[in-house]
Amino acid sequence: MNKIEGSKQGERASLGMEIEVEPMRNAVRVVIIQHPQEPDKELGTAALCVRSLKNAELKIGLSWPSIRKALGPEESVSDWGILYLGGEGLVIKNEVAVLSKKKEEINPPPPLKGIIVLDGTWSQAKTLWWRNPWFLKLPRIVLRPKTPSRYGRLRKEPRRECLSTIESVALCLRGLGDNPKITEQLNANFLKMLAEYQRRKEAHQPIVSGQVSPSRAASVASNKESKIPDSQTE
Repeated sequence: MNKIEGSKQGERASLGMEIEVEPMRNAVRVVIIQHPQEPDKELGTAALCVRSLKNAELKIGLSWPSIRKALGPEESVSDWGILYLGGEGLVIKNEVAVLSKKKEEINPPPPLKGIIVLDGTWSQAKTLWWRNPWFLKLPRIVLRPKTPSRYGRLRKEPRRECLSTIESVALCLRGLGDNPKITEQLNANFLKMLAEYQRRKEAHQPIVSGQVSPSRAASVASNKESKIPDSQTE
């Protein structure tokens, strides 16, 4: 599958592109849609998440007219879920809940082919939500994590239950029945990135060097002929 490594978007420098990872095979496909102006190249985790999974990709843009234009002509809104930005006041029993159209938790969660995750600041994610009306047709996934983000004091989240993109994907995949080892590996890769951030900061080194990890360099070399098509940004 085409991923960020094989596209011109993947050349945007970030710490998440420099951490060496060993991708794992996930059953539930992951598509991260990132706002074009997402600013966090030091602590952002979208690229790291995509590089850690074999069945994942990162799309950069503002809007697509339909799920088929965004994900492929064979895709249907009934087969995909989207991490929901809202959910305040909802009574959720589990850490991961798929909601019905009446915003009631579905137990057990229905099988999903893939999930869409929005990446950016809180306001940027809301912009993505409203610029893609077809999102409203997707089953909504709400997270109620039992523990706060591993960011700790490195980054202030708008709410206690807010997680990084990679943590959200890790929790979501486990809740949807994917291999639990994937969740462990995603969280481990995130901690590795945070440790490297701290190391470079304490050593007064540039947080983003622009160099690529060996695993990413090999992927770029093998994917020169496969490009992610540009999204329909406005």
